[in-house]
Amino acid sequence: MFYPMFDPTMILLIPGIIVALYAQSKVQTTFARYSRILSQRGITGAQAARQILDSNGLYDVNIELIAGHLSDHYDPRTRTVRLSSEVYHGSSLASLGVAAHEVGHAIQHDTGYLPLHIRNSIIPVTQFGSNLAFPLLLIGIIMGSPFLMQAGVLLFTAVVFFQLVTLPVEFNASSRALAILEGQGFLGREEIKGTKSVLDAAALTYVAAALMAFLNLVRLLIISGMLGGRRD
Repeated sequence: MFYPMFDPTMILLIPGIIVALYAQSKVQTTFARYSRILSQRGITGAQAARQILDSNGLYDVNIELIAGHLSDHYDPRTRTVRLSSEVYHGSSLASLGVAAHEVGHAIQHDTGYLPLHIRNSIIPVTQFGSNLAFPLLLIGIIMGSPFLMQAGVLLFTAVVFFQLVTLPVEFNASSRALAILEGQGFLGREEIKGTKSVLDAAALTYVAAALMAFLNLVRLLIISGMLGGRRD
């Protein structure tokens, strides 16, 4: 039996969509709020990142300026921390928090933090699964092939696993960032509260992504008949 793309199972995605929209709004408003509050030390995100890297012996990790808003990330392939202009040049509580968070990933990489290693190792499989899961499922439905439908669902489980393993990676990077910023005197006790709000808001976006992936998996299981016996 053929099920239209916009079938009733899409109702399952509504909670995830709501959480995702809230998370995106929260991170934008929280970052904007604490971007207006400058740190007492006046150090920029790039300067803080460099000092933290050097204090951990990561002299070979580079810091680069990257275009875009909240496009900050750590690239383990080139061992590079890339910071957006507002974080790189900014000296706000938000800028320092984001910069330290990305450095946290560099420290994870250097110390062999297991969840990060797992996440990086499954990226190719995740990309493959993300690209083929839905086409395989759709072709399986059209052709009435349980094998293709189940293959599509199996591939999508890699996407869900990736999103789940991302959570401890991001939470740990934020915990490291906050401990370093306060412990090494970059931020005072009251300042750290604002930075924590920024990182907590950012973490919520990863929770939303994991929830959406899980709900999509449940939806695919129902459509394929692997859950609830819907498939004819």
